[in-house]
Amino acid sequence: MIDKFGREINYLRISVTDRCNLRCKYCMPEEGFSNLIPHDEILSFEEIISLAEAAAKIGITKIRLTGGEPLIRRNIVELISRMSAIEGIKEIGITTNGVLLAKMAEDLKKAGVTRVNISLDTLDPDKYREITRGGDLSKVLAGIEAAKKAGLTPIKINCVALGGFNDDEFSKFIEMTREEDVIIRFIELMPIGAADVGEGYGFVSNQEIIDSHPDLIPLGEDKNSVAVNYKLPGAKGEVGFISALSNHFCAQCNKIRLTSDGKIKPCLHSNEEIDMKPALAEGSPDGVVKALAESVGHKIEHHLLNEGAAPIERDMNKIGG
Repeated sequence: MIDKFGREINYLRISVTDRCNLRCKYCMPEEGFSNLIPHDEILSFEEIISLAEAAAKIGITKIRLTGGEPLIRRNIVELISRMSAIEGIKEIGITTNGVLLAKMAEDLKKAGVTRVNISLDTLDPDKYREITRGGDLSKVLAGIEAAKKAGLTPIKINCVALGGFNDDEFSKFIEMTREEDVIIRFIELMPIGAADVGEGYGFVSNQEIIDSHPDLIPLGEDKNSVAVNYKLPGAKGEVGFISALSNHFCAQCNKIRLTSDGKIKPCLHSNEEIDMKPALAEGSPDGVVKALAESVGHKIEHHLLNEGAAPIERDMNKIGG
């Protein structure tokens, strides 16, 4: 599927829940959200599969399941198994905080997951407990090891760059790639919903991190990736930089997002949403395909956050990471 700006749209992110088992400070308030989506408004597995089948028919080949925390969705392995059987879907990824990954990695692999992204902003147990409001770092590290053992590699570790919190650990994350076949990806803090509060964290541009690590070697550009990738000399792994604010990558954007309540977001940083539930309610597969294809036509050329536009209204847990 080619959008009106000539971009091939072949990637769909599906949020399966807006619930999470952590309370990360830059993502949500300590008490959690009082306006969680009612359970009867969350897409059923049947609806998700219908949309995934329609997506495959318009050229989507890659699906990533997100949340909230996707691994807390009951019977998520069953959903993945059904999704992996859809003709045309070549890759199924999942973005997780890793807390439940140790006991689920093997089953996820067998069901059809090919890649796993793990959100991890610090390697210090006390700091991890602080930023997640009670999380246990050892569970995440065990999840990473289980994912390696299951063959969900190369593992991507997503680290949000937070000034005044983890900026003293950037070198430690980068050094992980010398001996481990992992991809560390630094993500700039984005003003989305509750994240706009930021808990006082300072913005750190990815260019600052690159400039402070001159031994990083730039790798060739991958037009299908939003990350700019680097490598330490002789390292097994890589270091990626996702710079949504300081150097947006909209020209390479190949994705649309489906929220857990059935809205397509053509752009993460736009409030525009297209409701898929009317098409699903009609029960016509062709109607779902048509509605999904039309939603791609709503993709904008680029977001305007770096030009002073206001942050979007939805919180990230309701959109999907």
